[in-house]
Amino acid sequence: MLVTVLKSKIHRVKVTQAELNYIGSITIDPDLMEAANMIEGEKVQIVNVNNGERIETYIITGKRGSGDICLNGPAARRVSVGDIIIIITYAMMDFEEAKTFKPTLLFPNTETNKIK
Repeated sequence: MLVTVLKSKIHRVKVTQAELNYIGSITIDPDLMEAANMIEGEKVQIVNVNNGERIETYIITGKRGSGDICLNGPAARRVSVGDIIIIITYAMMDFEEAKTFKPTLLFPNTETNKIK
């Protein structure tokens, strides 16, 4: 049996941009992506702490060291610049493997989106 479990999470980063007229996705600083064990094209769930919205989209790589978190396309309507969000990825794995799997949890500085 396969189960879906938390793979990684970037907990509480600030939205730096929202670009409505762009092909949909979320742009993330690669420093954050690497530290959180996330890759370009990976499906993510975004939870907006400010308004409770939950969005599913995929990652595109932003500029390294920028701290950028940009919601693009329709997702831009679900956030405001300055909102605090949580970015979550999941993985499917064997039930027994899932019992011992440890997700990658990242808690960056919320003001700068930099790794503490």
